[in-house]
Amino acid sequence: MSLSRRSEIAAEAVGPTIVAGEILVEIMATERGFGFLEPQSLVGPFPSGAPAIFIDQVARLGGGAGIIGCVGRDDFGTLNLDRLERDGVDVSAVDISDRFPTGCAFVRYRPDGIRDFVYNIAESAAGQIHLTTAARLLADRAGHLHIMGSTLSVAGLKEIVSYAVQAVRARGGSTSFDPNVRKELIDGSDGALFSALIDDADLLLPSGDELLATAGVDDEHRAVAALFARGVGEIVLKRGADGSSWFGADGARIDCAGFQVEEVDPTGAGDCFGATYLTCRRQGMEPGKALLYANAAGARNVTRRGPMEGVTSFDGLDQFIKGTARRT
Repeated sequence: MSLSRRSEIAAEAVGPTIVAGEILVEIMATERGFGFLEPQSLVGPFPSGAPAIFIDQVARLGGGAGIIGCVGRDDFGTLNLDRLERDGVDVSAVDISDRFPTGCAFVRYRPDGIRDFVYNIAESAAGQIHLTTAARLLADRAGHLHIMGSTLSVAGLKEIVSYAVQAVRARGGSTSFDPNVRKELIDGSDGALFSALIDDADLLLPSGDELLATAGVDDEHRAVAALFARGVGEIVLKRGADGSSWFGADGARIDCAGFQVEEVDPTGAGDCFGATYLTCRRQGMEPGKALLYANAAGARNVTRRGPMEGVTSFDGLDQFIKGTARRT
């Protein structure tokens, strides 16, 4: 994939932020335990899918937003499309399948907080994404493309990503990459694409040890240096409850403490974080302030049941920041 590099995140005026990937519903067990081997109480469906959560948060913050995806012609698909449209997301590039149902995920928390999943993505509408005329039209007017490593295993996504990167770059736009992906993908046949997306990223958004895996080294300082040597524009490291760190290519660093909250459901927190940081930067905010808002978005989201139920506006984030203690 031959790419024309940009050195900074594109402003909102260049065009909307777009994503591509799974749109699904999440259904949660109401009580902690182990798996789904017996009848139990459930709550949901909640609109979900990492790309959908991300782009919904972008829209709630006033950013231009669009998504390429596929849902079934069913209630679960309608639930997602209604939510995304209500919040301001362009869903013109979301296909509606008459053959495949909308993807779904059943989630139950164990007593220690680990999650058990039963899900259907590959054999649902979420797995039928491909490069349609509508997808091309959306990509052709986009100003920023956000890519999630976890979606690259979905059939059809590689073609969409390759086209969208070229289209966005042709407009003077930018890209961001969240390398939330299994090590097998990095080392496997898709390793070349994974490496190209890292090298091209104006913004890299790893979580925890993903920074080390992405760089292929075992030290944070060396990992950051190695990634900048490859051409990454800026790096934001998500540290979960401990907050986040920003790294600049000139050696600058900013650390931002997390917030003290009671965790209810962590699903989607990283997506809200990344969407908020990116949107703040596209709207001209400096990195330190963008980190604060991003930390608030992630922390607020974990206090709600349902992966998209904590998504909010700048007013909501300002209220959260004002009323929530920081970690020390």
